[in-house]
Amino acid sequence: MSDEGTTARWRPGALPVFAVPLIVGLIQVMGSTGANWNMHYQARHLDIPAYALLVAGPVALLARRRLPVTTLAAVLAVTDCYILRGYVLGPVFLSMVVAIVAAVSTGRRAATWIVTGAGFAVLSVLGPLAPFGPFRLHGWSAGHALVMLTWLLLVLTGAELVRIRSERAAETRRTRAEEQRRQASEERLRIARELHDVLAHNISMINVQAGVALHLMDERPEQARTALAAIKEASKEALTEVRSVLGVLRQVDEDAPRAPAPGLGRMDDLVSRARAAGITVRTRVTGRPYSLPAGIDLAAFRIVQEALTNVTRHAGPGVSATVRVTYGEDDLRLEIEDDGRGAPGDLPGGGDGIPGMRERVTALGGDLVAGRRSGTDGFRVRATLPVPVKGTDAGIPALDKEHD
Repeated sequence: MSDEGTTARWRPGALPVFAVPLIVGLIQVMGSTGANWNMHYQARHLDIPAYALLVAGPVALLARRRLPVTTLAAVLAVTDCYILRGYVLGPVFLSMVVAIVAAVSTGRRAATWIVTGAGFAVLSVLGPLAPFGPFRLHGWSAGHALVMLTWLLLVLTGAELVRIRSERAAETRRTRAEEQRRQASEERLRIARELHDVLAHNISMINVQAGVALHLMDERPEQARTALAAIKEASKEALTEVRSVLGVLRQVDEDAPRAPAPGLGRMDDLVSRARAAGITVRTRVTGRPYSLPAGIDLAAFRIVQEALTNVTRHAGPGVSATVRVTYGEDDLRLEIEDDGRGAPGDLPGGGDGIPGMRERVTALGGDLVAGRRSGTDGFRVRATLPVPVKGTDAGIPALDKEHD
């Protein structure tokens, strides 16, 4: 059964409060009437007081949710009166069963056992004394009392089992609801990180290139044209990735995207954009590249992207940056650093960039260190991502190869 079906499963508590008493009343009246017609033992025929007692029990059940123990006491009193008057036995005990289950299910366990024991004690004491006064019971014996006691114990035990099952079902529903809320929260955070990484990187590129275009518009129109082309490409990429994230958010059933998911295989694109913004970028890949799990590959791409975005935003044109990717036996290590010789800017980390990188790395069981390089004005980001299973050759730049 699906989660939706389990959540929507019918429960007795969902019925209107009068539904169960109505059903119980009909069964008691009709069943006792049938027993009265086919009576083969010495008992008192049903009369008006008998029918009044058969109806009184179900009527008392109307208060079982608000006053479960009081309702149980009233039902036991009505049932004892019916038995002591010697009427033919039918389904008169059904009201008692419902009242016991209702009282135990609401948590009044001790009170339920005490009240039920008191009702049995009254019947056991007055039963052997009848007939007297309004009571007409004949032939009550210790055997009857033992049968009655056994039956009550079975009903009480069954009520306890119903309570345990109901509590477990309620706990399952609460756990499922909490898990759904947690997953929704994690999904919102993931989408927020994706939007931040996509927009921060591309808008930073657009901002830098727009400044270059404005500066060169009159003196060097050809270079301004190149900057405008870079702006167009960055804005196109931003729109594509934002549409992808929003499609997940809307949960729209669409065809699978044709473009590959972001990963280290697209690191050259990040480097090209950073170079277009006036940054000198060198890359170095150490170790034999292998295919990475999708989550680790995406996280590595976003870390490099955010680090280069910070270099563009805070160091500015003229700075040199180095991106190192090391494929270890059981981990992937990333290092992005700059020499701090660009335009002065604030230290990265005042926004959501570095916290977002740290969240990604922590979620994958790795660690991240970001801060000023000692003895220089540069900045360094180091991330280590554990890789549980290595795959085949990922087609990333060759072993221990450096690119300017």
